[in-house]
Amino acid sequence: MGGATDQITRQSADLSKVPMTELARILESGPQGLTSQEAARRLTENGPNAIAEEHQNSILVFLSYFWAPIPWLIEIALVLSLILQHWPDVIIIALLLLLNGLVGFYEEHQAADTIAALKQSLAVRARALRDGGWEDVPVADLVVGDVVHVALGDIVPADIRILKGADLLVDQSALTGESLPISGETGGELYSGSVLVHGHADAMVVAVGVDSLFGRTTALVQSAGTVSHFQRAVLRIGRILIYAALILVFLTTVVSLLRGSSWLTAVEFGLVVIIASVPVAMPAVLSVTMAVGARKLAKERAVVSHLPAVEELGGIDVLCSDKTGTLTQNRISVGTPWLAPGVSLNDIMRATALATEPGSSDPIDRAALAALPDAHLLDGTTVTAFTPFDPVSKRTEAVVEMGGRTLRVTKGAPQAVAALCTAADDETSRAFDGAVDGFAARGDRALGVASADGKGGWTLLGVLPLSDPPREDSAETIAAAKALGVQVKMITGDALAIGREVAREVGIEGAIVDANEFATHSGDATGSSDPSPETVEQVEGAGGFAQVFPEHKYLIVRTLQSRGHIVGMTGDGVNDAPALKQADAGIAVSGATDAARAAADVVLLSPGLSVIITAIRLAREMFKRMTSYTIYRIAETIRVLLLVSVCVLAFGFRPVTAIMIVILALLNDGALLSIAYDRAEGDPRPAAWDMRRVLVIASSLGVLGVLETLGLVLLGTTVFGLTGGAGLLVLQTMVFLKLSVSGHLTVFVARTTGRFWTRPAPSWLLLAAVVTAQIVATIIAVTGFLMAPLSWALVGVVWGWSVVWFLVEDEVKIAAYAWLERHPVTEAHRGVAQQSPPA
Repeated sequence: MGGATDQITRQSADLSKVPMTELARILESGPQGLTSQEAARRLTENGPNAIAEEHQNSILVFLSYFWAPIPWLIEIALVLSLILQHWPDVIIIALLLLLNGLVGFYEEHQAADTIAALKQSLAVRARALRDGGWEDVPVADLVVGDVVHVALGDIVPADIRILKGADLLVDQSALTGESLPISGETGGELYSGSVLVHGHADAMVVAVGVDSLFGRTTALVQSAGTVSHFQRAVLRIGRILIYAALILVFLTTVVSLLRGSSWLTAVEFGLVVIIASVPVAMPAVLSVTMAVGARKLAKERAVVSHLPAVEELGGIDVLCSDKTGTLTQNRISVGTPWLAPGVSLNDIMRATALATEPGSSDPIDRAALAALPDAHLLDGTTVTAFTPFDPVSKRTEAVVEMGGRTLRVTKGAPQAVAALCTAADDETSRAFDGAVDGFAARGDRALGVASADGKGGWTLLGVLPLSDPPREDSAETIAAAKALGVQVKMITGDALAIGREVAREVGIEGAIVDANEFATHSGDATGSSDPSPETVEQVEGAGGFAQVFPEHKYLIVRTLQSRGHIVGMTGDGVNDAPALKQADAGIAVSGATDAARAAADVVLLSPGLSVIITAIRLAREMFKRMTSYTIYRIAETIRVLLLVSVCVLAFGFRPVTAIMIVILALLNDGALLSIAYDRAEGDPRPAAWDMRRVLVIASSLGVLGVLETLGLVLLGTTVFGLTGGAGLLVLQTMVFLKLSVSGHLTVFVARTTGRFWTRPAPSWLLLAAVVTAQIVATIIAVTGFLMAPLSWALVGVVWGWSVVWFLVEDEVKIAAYAWLERHPVTEAHRGVAQQSPPA
């Protein structure tokens, strides 16, 4: 017996299609269920009907934030400071290191939260047929071949095939995204996690745990995820600085030793070079910038749960949008009906309302009652008998007393209603069929309505179209997205015709295709292998996808990412969780399930897509601020690192001390936390980390800064006679003040691509922070705190020198941008230039 059941989990996809008699043979089971012994054996061999959850040690997760390029440099500086017993340096560097670790720690456990939310959606116990009798068993103990009973309100405990059932309606919206319940019939399959909203059934379990649709969805969530482009950019910068630091430390150490310096002195200067190489506050400043952006997004009712998503939102060029509840109202409504000859709108709407059970939770019934043009149409009517919807007859029926006569009314599937109306003439029948086909062509479901006097024959009244209409702002929002360079692709579990009609109404361009068509080309619907070229072309060219399952959504996102797109994905159900986790920016829409919220980077509190467009605009402003700061920070690192190295290697002079470097980091980067509040204008196109552009501008400003400072050193030694022991100490203070003043002036060069005075003007908070920092730096230089004091005359020289070169820097920046425009990257190198290599 074991040979067959050992292969059961791998055959689950085929088990949904085989005839029921064959199914019982394959599973070595039947309507009588399993014995307790056999169930226990299968449970031992194949494992429980549960989702394995991988737990991570929180301490190890926290420590992992100290294992990366920039933390390595900070840690080396910390060790050297401890060896040299430079306690102020030790305290300051340790605090910066700890801050960088704490900022990222809270972002963890996203996948674990998602899995926990998914597991909470499952039923706790199930009714199973064991040893010939029904008993309650833990859901985790269900095995393939078990016979279970599900009834109204039950969560389906595993993937099952129906043995027998009555009046079965199942809500699978959390799994497939379909807006209406589906009917179940003998032999049909129901998925784990779906909910019975009507009827009851006996069924056989065909897949459990990770082999169920629900389990495969969860497995995709665990495997999904990307490294943000922000994180890649920081890692790339860190690698560049590590290489530069190691080379220059080696050179300066060798030169110092050859010149007769002691090992202790060489190590001490190595500390200066290391500290100069490390943009110690860069991760913290960028994280604070994103956190401020997240707070602004929260005011727009978009809650950010993963900070790098702020940057990713600004770079989105493809937005995969769920249809139901996002592009549409998630509310079934009745459109303009087709009326049989001689029938008025009031006649058909009255009959429809009378054939509806009052207080029904069925979406179609609610829509029928809501569509009644005037509640007074029901005055004088009394329903004396009501037959609810029957999956066999596919209609409802009511007996009504109205105006002293008895009337029967019915509504249901058009074919079922038409079959009752045998007296209808050929022309009316053809018109009726044409109306049904017309509604289907535009994606609407049809509801036939008929009436009969007493026990007489049925008379056709007409056909009502049922649809989930687009939101009023959807078309405008999609047009706004297009203007921002964002292509919107619709993703829905609904039928192809419905998807095409909604896409037409909201203005989505491109063909809407059946997801099963491109999945067959991929070779692996789960996306675990690279998509085929046919799949890539079809996904990239399509305007949307219909009849989508979780594997399809995940594959769509991965395929688009493989072509260099930055992908945003919206969703609200369990079915969306893997794709939300995999997307560069996963967006859980208003009313999303806990699983979707846990997997997403951004959770929307307002319905519709419009808040996403607002979030993209705000994110691009945040991105602009981060880019400005990154250019400034790299330029300053180059400026200090090259200055120190050139002065030591060429002149045997140390232009700054270690404590000066630390003070510069605190003053300049501490003040520049305010750049998070600076005014900025986002780009009209999707933002991207163009590292070539960043490095060219930053290097131009950095190298020019070295030349400026060397000029000041030359001025100090030749004009002001700052030579010898005391003179060189004063010269070091001049260099310190020059680096501080020029550093902050460089911010105003870096924040615009045009002249520094072009719009938008800097915020008052940024100006105030810069002015305050420079007042402090000037006071430190004048009072000689931890350095030689500087006269006010020399302070004036430093300030004047810095302002003049600030104007030159602005011209150099303009020239650098002009050079970049004349020498654009080729398509072959665009991905490398814009997105940084993977970590």
